[in-house]
Amino acid sequence: MKNIIFFGDSLTAGYGLRANEGFPALIQTRLDAEQLPCKAINYGISGETSAGGRQRLSTVLARQPVDVFVLALGANDGLRGIPVRETSQNLQYILTEVKRQFPQATVVLAGLEFPFDLGPLGAYRLGHYATEFKALFRILAEKNSLPFVPFLLQGVLGRRDLNLPDGVHPNAAGQKVLAENVWRVLSPLLQVQVS
Repeated sequence: MKNIIFFGDSLTAGYGLRANEGFPALIQTRLDAEQLPCKAINYGISGETSAGGRQRLSTVLARQPVDVFVLALGANDGLRGIPVRETSQNLQYILTEVKRQFPQATVVLAGLEFPFDLGPLGAYRLGHYATEFKALFRILAEKNSLPFVPFLLQGVLGRRDLNLPDGVHPNAAGQKVLAENVWRVLSPLLQVQVS
């Protein structure tokens, strides 16, 4: 049985939804339907920043072997206006540490972009910060030669029908779109892993 670790924030945790409605659980349903011997493990924590993920990483990695690691952090860094360089360094640390402890693991990076919430710094973020923030994920993916989900919220961002009333977190229907976005990249990798 291969372990797929989904390491993220409220988008991964399925904020405001039942446990079986988050995208990691939906991917488990796909795995079962395709009879792939994999276990999707959800390590999403609402409110998590890249710094918080860096701090709790060792605990997560000590719990079970890691075959696939899906890193989906950064949204809360963006919402708080944390410097892009700091976010990038934290994510790089996580990527490096996963590969150090589990060199055979496949690591997938999920990208994000603005504006998922403009907040008081909206005008500024639409410019320089937003551009840098979006780019950091692709830069990390290319630097580390990682499979890459370009934009986790593709097809969900800005759609009232796919988000909770807060306009930030996907609802159950939105989580299905997130699952598709991730599955598109994950599926071919798993076919290789289990073959």
